[in-house]
This record gives sequence, C-alpha cells and structure tokens, in this order.
Amino acid sequence: MTTTVTEKQLQSDIIRLAKTAGWKTYHTHDSRRSEFGFPDLTMVRHGRLIFAEIKRELGKPTLEQSRWLEALSMVPGTEVYLWRPQDIQEIEKVMK
Repeated sequence: MTTTVTEKQLQSDIIRLAKTAGWKTYHTHDSRRSEFGFPDLTMVRHGRLIFAEIKRELGKPTLEQSRWLEALSMVPGTEVYLWRPQDIQEIEKVMK
C-alpha cells in the first residue's frame, strides 16, 4: 500500500528543509484576502529568491497560479518551481 503525500505535508517538509538550511520562508496561511494564485512559498537566502507552488502528485496549477509562475519566472535571478512529492530529491538539492 502506498501513501499519498498531501500538499500540506509536502509544504511542511519543504519548510522544515528550508529552515534547517537557513532559508527565510513565507507562506500566507489564510489566502482568502490575498491575490488569487500567488505561489504557496516564498523563500530567501544569500541573495537567492525562490517562489514555489506546491501540488500533490497529480495536481495541476490553476490558470491564475500558472500566470503567476510565468510572470515571476521572467524576473532575472528569480527561481520559480512547481514541486510535487516526486520532486523531493530535487527540492533537497535546491535547499542546500
């Protein structure tokens, strides 16, 4: 039997990895009054800025999420990711 990792679980794992590696992290806990589609996580460390949208294994970003990711990816030096549970090894490398 395989267990399904939820977005919330993956996000918690990423935040834990990031904080352990010295990243400042931000997540809007109640996004009802925020801009719809803004990425789940914003992380900063040593001149690096990351925006990450977190999805379950088969989850797809909404149109608004895709638009934010595309717009942010056009900013020079900004790292933008769409991460799923299967990406955990890549995530660990990025957080180092």
